[in-house]
Amino acid sequence: MSKYGGEAARVFVPNEVVSRNVMRLVVGTQILVFVLLWITMSGRLLPTPTEVGGAFHRLWFDEGLGQELWTSFTLNLEALAWTTGISLVLAYLTVVPFMRPMVAILTKLRYMSMVGFSLAFLVAFGAGHTLKVVMLTFAMSVFFVTSMCDEISRISKEEFDHARTLRMGEWRTVLEVVVIGRFDVALDVMRQNCAIGWMMLTMVEVISRSEGGVGVMLFTQNKFFRLDAIVAIQLSILFLALGQDYVIGFVKRVLCPHSALVLERK
Repeated sequence: MSKYGGEAARVFVPNEVVSRNVMRLVVGTQILVFVLLWITMSGRLLPTPTEVGGAFHRLWFDEGLGQELWTSFTLNLEALAWTTGISLVLAYLTVVPFMRPMVAILTKLRYMSMVGFSLAFLVAFGAGHTLKVVMLTFAMSVFFVTSMCDEISRISKEEFDHARTLRMGEWRTVLEVVVIGRFDVALDVMRQNCAIGWMMLTMVEVISRSEGGVGVMLFTQNKFFRLDAIVAIQLSILFLALGQDYVIGFVKRVLCPHSALVLERK
């Protein structure tokens, strides 16, 4: 106990490394405090955990929440696959000077509202599933390309020169230094943009409701001000998205174990 007590005190010291058991204790304590605050502050504008649990049971068994979550999850995966492929190609092509202005213009589109583009996408691709995939892909791609371009631009000249000293051609240098050498960064950027996709999902599914989805269900519950159902749906989305984020992080740890070797907190 004295060992864990002394280590627990170190969680308040900057840049200290503590054991997993102590971190589990910290996480458990914070979750307990959050639940107690939730119970204490529950009132007219904040449903109680019991009400949220009852709403989740009703949504899952009577209103098909599970099916709607699966519809939204597969939509997110499809858009994420298109986003990753398109964005990585565009970001990697910035090693060619001719492509840099074009890609730079695309990154500036992240400041544009999706509402303004929805009509153009509707005319170009029609309604339904394709429209939702295109809109979600566009919304994530502009951020994905921006993040990857920033990472690529920060690659040091020494890394490129080291590849050239090994008598690699310029395209082989790009493959080794930019594509393979920053694969772990690409996975991190994909994790971040996966979260952006979940945030944009409700708006995209409401614009095109033909396939349903958890966004349509959330919009309906919000329309009738059913707070317990809204919280239940939001928590369902949160846990599903956290599971997806964990899987991507696990893939990164398996494929890129070297990425954590130089980190202070690992």
